Amino acid sequence: MANDREILREVWEGKLPVCFKLDPDEVVDLQQPDSYYLMVPRLSYFPLVTDKVRKHFLKYISNDKQEQEIWLEYNNQPMKWHFPIGVLYDSMVDIEHETLPWVITVHFDKFPETKIYRFSNKETVESYFMACIKEADVLKHRGQIATNMQKKDHNQLWLGLQNDKFDQFWAVNRKLMELTVDSDHFKYIPFRCYIDDGYRQKLIKPVTEDGRRTTLQDLLNELFPNKDNVTAKIHGMYPPLETPLQWMSEHLSYPDNFLHLTIV
Repeated sequence: MANDREILREVWEGKLPVCFKLDPDEVVDLQQPDSYYLMVPRLSYFPLVTDKVRKHFLKYISNDKQEQEIWLEYNNQPMKWHFPIGVLYDSMVDIEHETLPWVITVHFDKFPETKIYRFSNKETVESYFMACIKEADVLKHRGQIATNMQKKDHNQLWLGLQNDKFDQFWAVNRKLMELTVDSDHFKYIPFRCYIDDGYRQKLIKPVTEDGRRTTLQDLLNELFPNKDNVTAKIHGMYPPLETPLQWMSEHLSYPDNFLHLTIV
């Protein structure tokens, strides 16, 4: 059971300052619109925080484009809406050479169909998020916890994330982090390691065959056996390589119950 509430809350309250700019080529007004600034939760998804951004820029684009789905771009790369915001920042931004706020370009036109998925509405995001929750629970508890939850529990998880309500979310999510009476660890650790333009997954147990706690170093050795000096970033920080994966899963997972690790 995730029992260090201070760490959980610190992770939850992680925010990023973002400066949204409309693509100048899409502006039909003589005057360029002002940028729009937001503090966005690292744990959320861009489609959940961009309603005000869309509304701010709507009057500056042509009428025939106003019903189109917006998409975001950073450093000439379309941004994948189904990756959490913190994952996008950690994997796309070179913090040694960039300063905050994070400057992101907003588009209403020329959706890059071959590079990112459409999300159409928040229900699409919710469906994806709940599918990840269930996948994580299959890995941790053989799916027994999520399957036995009621619809209202699923709704509470989603609304807690969407409305950035820590207590509302964790009142239900703690059930997904509980251990069974006959074990002090999960079956497998839900994680995704982001490298290049995608991510890798593998079945990794939180305890080794000889009963030792599996560490972050063990995971990296397993996934990247031919690479030296590989390390991982999560929530903008570098956990010590000797950190047990079980502890990380309980305390550093994103709301979808996965550890999202950016490989550097």
